[in-house]
Amino acid sequence: MGIYQSLTFRLFGSIPQKIIQQFREELENVDAKLLHQEMKEKIEEALAQGMGYCAFKHDELAGVMQEALFHFDGERYDLIAWCIMPNHVHVLIRVNDQLAKIINSWKSFVGKYALSNRRKFGIEEDQKSFWLREYWDRYIRNENHLLKTINYIHQNPVKAGLCSDVIEWKWSSAYNGK
Repeated sequence: MGIYQSLTFRLFGSIPQKIIQQFREELENVDAKLLHQEMKEKIEEALAQGMGYCAFKHDELAGVMQEALFHFDGERYDLIAWCIMPNHVHVLIRVNDQLAKIINSWKSFVGKYALSNRRKFGIEEDQKSFWLREYWDRYIRNENHLLKTINYIHQNPVKAGLCSDVIEWKWSSAYNGK
């Protein structure tokens, strides 16, 4: 395989349903060809604002997510860049296995851990899922696209106001460890 893929997946409840409905209403007159991209941009902006459920604000759980990303690095995929945000995760990998299998292993491991420690992480008793089912994936077309994607991933916590420099965000491949 060896293709580069950019992935974004988010937590269940990361954006309240009333906000998603508001986005749909705002975009009801947008051309069908542009609708998906417009909705994606609105959701990305909302995620950056830290709305909804933000389980990865807990260092312990962000650490579990980080461990999951590292676990099969060099086997099923090569981890190029990543950033764990409070309510979503960005990852850039070179794929060596089935993409769905890779994502499922991350989500399954972290989801089971989170749900088995639901009180610690503020997960409602009746909540069955930790993750939203869908994820965004994008094939990386060329070196320029690769570099822009790495920059986007690393700039995410800066854009969200969580730090002033990419090297300060502990849950990122840009972190300098100080």
